[in-house]
Amino acid sequence: MINSEELQTRLLSEIRRVLKEFPTYWDDKGDLIESKLVNDLREYKADILQALLANELINSTYSIKVNNSTIFKTDEFVSMLRFKRYWGSDYTKYTNEIGLTSEGKYLQYSEDVVLDFPYKDSVLEAGMSNEDVGKDEVFYHNILAKEEIDNLLGPKVLTNMKRYDGNGEHEIIDFKDSDNLLIKGNNLIALNLLKERYFGKAKLIFIDPPYNTGSDSFKYNDSFNRSTWLTFMNNRLRVAKDLLSDDGLIWIQINDEELNYLGVLLDEIFGSDNFINIITVKTKVGGVSGSSEGKSFRDSTEFIFVYSKNKFNVSLTPVFKKTPVYELVEEYAEEGKSWKYTQVLLSLGEPKEIKSSDGYTYKHYPKVKLTSVRAFANDNNIETEDVYNQHSEKIFRTTNAQSSVRKRVMNELEQITEGIVSVTYKPIKGKNKGKLTEIFYNASNKDMFMFLSDMLEEQNGEFFYKQRLTNLWEDIQYNNLKKEGKVDFPNGKKPEKLLLNAILTSTDEKDLVIDFFAGSGSSLAVAHKTKRQYIGIEQLDYIKNITSKRLRNVIEGEQGGVSQEVEWQGGGSFVYAELYELNQKHIQDILAIEDEIELELILDELLETEYLNFKVDFEKLSADSGSFKNLTLEQKKELIIQVLDLNQLYLNYSEIDDEKYNISEGVKQFNHSFYQSEVNGNDKA
Repeated sequence: MINSEELQTRLLSEIRRVLKEFPTYWDDKGDLIESKLVNDLREYKADILQALLANELINSTYSIKVNNSTIFKTDEFVSMLRFKRYWGSDYTKYTNEIGLTSEGKYLQYSEDVVLDFPYKDSVLEAGMSNEDVGKDEVFYHNILAKEEIDNLLGPKVLTNMKRYDGNGEHEIIDFKDSDNLLIKGNNLIALNLLKERYFGKAKLIFIDPPYNTGSDSFKYNDSFNRSTWLTFMNNRLRVAKDLLSDDGLIWIQINDEELNYLGVLLDEIFGSDNFINIITVKTKVGGVSGSSEGKSFRDSTEFIFVYSKNKFNVSLTPVFKKTPVYELVEEYAEEGKSWKYTQVLLSLGEPKEIKSSDGYTYKHYPKVKLTSVRAFANDNNIETEDVYNQHSEKIFRTTNAQSSVRKRVMNELEQITEGIVSVTYKPIKGKNKGKLTEIFYNASNKDMFMFLSDMLEEQNGEFFYKQRLTNLWEDIQYNNLKKEGKVDFPNGKKPEKLLLNAILTSTDEKDLVIDFFAGSGSSLAVAHKTKRQYIGIEQLDYIKNITSKRLRNVIEGEQGGVSQEVEWQGGGSFVYAELYELNQKHIQDILAIEDEIELELILDELLETEYLNFKVDFEKLSADSGSFKNLTLEQKKELIIQVLDLNQLYLNYSEIDDEKYNISEGVKQFNHSFYQSEVNGNDKA
């Protein structure tokens, strides 16, 4: 039986053979003059079309029969011409182009565009064995390698499971719907194994992916670096969308390196109608990942894309920035804003009731005594700052805010020109819902009083002014993060305060939060402290002594980050598990090799397994092979890693009962519990 790749190879060979009959389409170097061929095909030149259709394989692949006529599928053929493997390189739709297209054609302006780039229709496994080691990557094409992709992304066996709680570490054989989860393994593969159990359940996905700066963990040094990164993101974001609930949000932190391309990709995946905002975060000067080298200005900001799965279902929870009140007053004064008109209400006097109807009571205060904040401070021999902190219930300013209540009281205001008119009622919504509330209006200018105390929150004896967050976050502390979480993570640790803003805005208690670039675990730690459920994924080994350790510190009640703000005292639990490694384990072993003897031993072992790529000429990997023998130790190690079958990095769940893997009954029971099945993913419980 001919597989899809063999068929494709035959097809490309036949196309080359036919085109070789037309010297006009080839230059002196033997390269195809693609533009001339495409132009002739689009103009329906009879000789080239007849030659192509005369070939049985080409005809069956690129033509259709309509009644008694044969129609050549020109667009599909032209698209195929841009596959670089035809000319000796990897699968890709375009030779070197990334751009906006509509109906398969590049364009400059259109209201309906998508981002097209090499490898777009491929799957990039993108496994890392070491943060400092880049690799040549295998691209699986969706059409030409469907079986390989199904195998790559199928459910995998989880092993080394443990539950951590306040009493330490525990062996487990089952998994609960309410469990928090930390997975060690490739995030694309791990995301796909989550789909069946968690499809449509994540209220928030927050990720901080590699920024493709050249100095971060995305080390793919090929001629399609940007396309590789876009493919890497595209594969993962499409699975992430499946995991989001219908009212869920995804937050993606990025710098300006790939900002524009990522925005168009997100529009394509989530829909431009589901764009919520771009948040600008002021970081330390120089940025967080990468550097400002080669730029006109030094980096001091990063950006967070916020998209929804279905914008009409999203209900964001207001989050307030808290500023010490006098600090804000001084800031306003420097900017010449209206705080200088703030007054102190010394006395309202006795009110006269005007009327009461429909649950609203109207009163008039004819004798009102007011003074300035400065005069009040002088009269009481206190500092101006203390007036704001100690007498906030007397401080007010006026506003012309329109409301249904103001409209009701306008008739009374029109008849009174001095003093204050108030209306007392029970609001049907807002922070005072159901509480008897009195609102005051200045009779002379018809404006409403805004009392400072209504906008303040007391914390440890100090008053803070509450302002709803804008899309500029300039008070997030990026310095001195080393101590947060009691773990040392020098590369890109995110402040817990930043994650708190995202989590409080997007979720309620018990909602599910996912981070598949978990890193040091900042997002997971904040989710735990705010009583959200969470799933974190990280491939590198530091997950054991950094990410997992940080979460254990949280359980023990560590008081760094946002602990005091959310009144965290400790508790809770999480489950740790690893993808069962096949070739992934061999990669680790190969990287650890220190001499040629070790290399020969592991190579002999590998040649006896079924985990090598079937396309490899194994004879050329032997110690007696001249070309292989002349390589350095590091070059040999790199080559052996490349010939491992990357489709066999982890053990498929469907093979859990295969005796050659000797899987313990406890691991089997846990996996059946996780996948909610009895045997091999079948017979749903």
